[in-house]
Amino acid sequence: MTSVMNRRKFLGAAAASAAFTMVPGPVLGGPGVVPPSDKITLAYIGTGTQGLREMLALLAIPDIQIVAVCDPSKEAVGYRDWSKDSLLKNIRKALGKQDWRAGSEGTIPGGRDVAKNIVETYYAANRPGGTFTGCSSYADFRELLDKEKDLDAVKIMTPDHLHGVISIAAMKKGKHVILHKPIANRLEEARLVIDTAREKGVATHFMPWDYNGSMDQVMAWIKDGSIGTLREVHNWSNRPVWPQYTTLPTDTPPVPEGFDWDLWLGPEADRPYHPNYTHMVFRGWYDFGGGSMADMGHYSLWTVFNALELDSPTSVEPMLSHTCEFQGDVAKQVKNDFSFPTACTVRFKYPARGRRPAVDLIWYDGGMRPPTPPELEDQNEELANQGMMFVGHKAKILAGFHVDKPRLIPEKKKHGHPAVAGSEPAKVSAITQWVAATRGGPQSPGSFLNAGPITEAVNLYAVALRTGRKLLYDAENRKITNVPEANKYLSREYRKGWDPKSL
Repeated sequence: MTSVMNRRKFLGAAAASAAFTMVPGPVLGGPGVVPPSDKITLAYIGTGTQGLREMLALLAIPDIQIVAVCDPSKEAVGYRDWSKDSLLKNIRKALGKQDWRAGSEGTIPGGRDVAKNIVETYYAANRPGGTFTGCSSYADFRELLDKEKDLDAVKIMTPDHLHGVISIAAMKKGKHVILHKPIANRLEEARLVIDTAREKGVATHFMPWDYNGSMDQVMAWIKDGSIGTLREVHNWSNRPVWPQYTTLPTDTPPVPEGFDWDLWLGPEADRPYHPNYTHMVFRGWYDFGGGSMADMGHYSLWTVFNALELDSPTSVEPMLSHTCEFQGDVAKQVKNDFSFPTACTVRFKYPARGRRPAVDLIWYDGGMRPPTPPELEDQNEELANQGMMFVGHKAKILAGFHVDKPRLIPEKKKHGHPAVAGSEPAKVSAITQWVAATRGGPQSPGSFLNAGPITEAVNLYAVALRTGRKLLYDAENRKITNVPEANKYLSREYRKGWDPKSL
């Protein structure tokens, strides 16, 4: 039995024994009010800048009650962002308090103390008397899962390398999970996350689904022969938009006060603290992140994988930038298996399936993109800095990054191939679907169970870049067959106490 059902039973029994007691409306619910017994109690794990941004929207959802926050960082120290005060202004607006943390201008918010204050300030504004102190705070998610006995769900907003271990630990405790991308930054760990979700039957939601576009129009044009036989799918991103460090840190600054470096490292190998590993820049390191494709490819390609029924690639071929430096008076290329390249192109080959022929998927980042098609050159057009293109043997479909605003090129191909009516139906809110799933409804389209192929591609992208080699992939056995040493990057060596199978 879930804790939601336990609370309902308790409240039902209490109501039966006190039939004539007057209970305030907000307790039992009313129009637009969700009774406390029906709310999903949720722990928010990961309270950095992006975690706080997304927390603001979650607080406004009446079906959810945040009851705990968790982060290795206690206070707003050392955080980085796109601007100094934009997050602070957004928090103040959401709370309706322009004096929230007055005097903190110029300090980027973050940390569990700030998150706890945001939660309690927001809920206090909607309580009689204007007070609320019902949010617990933890540094270690393991302690949180042990102590929060009446917890229904978690939302995970940590750096990438912690996604897998936290979500597995939570699901083993029977908790529902909302997770930011990627599912994990190692292929084997991601597979274990998906298998655990299937075994435990909890409601899961992988957040990139919320932003995927519709493939209806594209598929209509492919099926009616508008572009001939589909041969390639190209997708290019303007990421990275954070520094990609080309050498390992050599200095050893002190760990900031209130920051538990050991907890932040989690399953990864011990090393000295450095700020260039942590807030905002973790995604550029193989140990801690998943690179640009993990950051953005889930948003654009998941819907493409579904529509084209792409399963597992047979090969993954990287083309990547490198760095050189002087060693004494001699220039040498830096041997780098620790950070993602500044720019890359990665080609995945997918075999034919059913009536669909074999197709290549090509990902670009760091300013790389396909050559401008002749059909655009004839119209004096260039490719945008982000986009999607489907290449057939007769013509092409050009679209925005999220498959938005697709168009046939050359334009004359449109004749006799009308647009699909209502090709982008309004989506049901993903969070609404997840909430329904926690109450016994079907899993949402954004369930972990539907994310296997895109997750596999994102993790193989990282392995191919790390080795710099074309990889031949045996999907049935989840092994790289031509570069045996690359297989070590499909999993990680866990520090003692961090193996998800033992959590």
